[in-house]
Amino acid sequence: MKKMNVAALALAAAGTVFSASAWSQTVMRFASWMPPTHPVNEVVLPTWKKWVEEATDNRVTLAVEYNMGHPKTMFNLVEDGVADASWGYHGYVPGRFRLTQIVEQPLLGVSGEAASVAHWRVHNKYFKDTYEFEGLELVALVTHGPGQIHSTFPVNTLSELEGKKIRVGGGVQSVIGERAGLVPVSAPAPKVYEMLQQGVIDGVFLPVCDVKNLRLNEVITDSTQLPGGMYLGSFSFFINPDFMADLDPKDAEAIRAVSGERLSALGGWAQDQSDVAGLKLARESGVRINTVGVNDPLAQEYKALAEGIDEAWIESVSDLDVDAREALKELREIARGYESNQDVIANIQE
Repeated sequence: MKKMNVAALALAAAGTVFSASAWSQTVMRFASWMPPTHPVNEVVLPTWKKWVEEATDNRVTLAVEYNMGHPKTMFNLVEDGVADASWGYHGYVPGRFRLTQIVEQPLLGVSGEAASVAHWRVHNKYFKDTYEFEGLELVALVTHGPGQIHSTFPVNTLSELEGKKIRVGGGVQSVIGERAGLVPVSAPAPKVYEMLQQGVIDGVFLPVCDVKNLRLNEVITDSTQLPGGMYLGSFSFFINPDFMADLDPKDAEAIRAVSGERLSALGGWAQDQSDVAGLKLARESGVRINTVGVNDPLAQEYKALAEGIDEAWIESVSDLDVDAREALKELREIARGYESNQDVIANIQE
């Protein structure tokens, strides 16, 4: 009887410790707006969750919540404390995000990982004290792989885009679309499948990863792959400052230590890997792949179309107290000289 009582007390004590530990764990509610199969949700967030739990000795974890609003509202959701953290596409909020277009400029010709790391470093050196992320704690800047043309018709010359209804995601894409003479249609990426299926649009500018992530292989016939892509798209990951302030300072610092450049590199790497899978699926599904060579006429056409877009961007931010020209020069140097972060890759959550 005595042995049973001792055992019961031990179990009760263990249960009490476990319950207290579970009760005291802080959950970061992360709002996400792409499908669960998107690389951010499938790779980046599970990995970051693991890093956060390890760094805080399991005192902080992360829970992903879907369907919390239009993608452009993610910034406001976190500012208002409706969600603790999220990620957002800068092109969905025209006017607010101008400096982030530095990494979207055409002809950068690098991977998403290289561009993400370069953007993080340059932002923190040149743009950290600007207004764009006021009300948020920025924890990563992520760039998707090269944006390409996915369509219901073949594209062999840029003139074939004229008058076509093409979904563009804002930012530099809008400038490209205007120069190409197409009819721009604004919509968040999750709506693209339905719009193509219903014939509302004739094509879309997106990275090839979204052939898989958004099932575009079911609703397009052609994918035109320009060397280095047409542009890059920029995202950010951010946390509500009050959420961070309410944490034990050592846990807040631990989260920062596994974010920043490390999280940016992870995000870009995951996008790059998803591009490989997207192109593979496109081929297997019978989508016609037009792989354009560097010296092919279409590539030269696009190079001519893109000329001066970077200068226009520099002029567009001339009212801000930043050295945009020097920042762009440094971003290109970092991105083109970048070597993959093997430490990040080695710690990917399976």
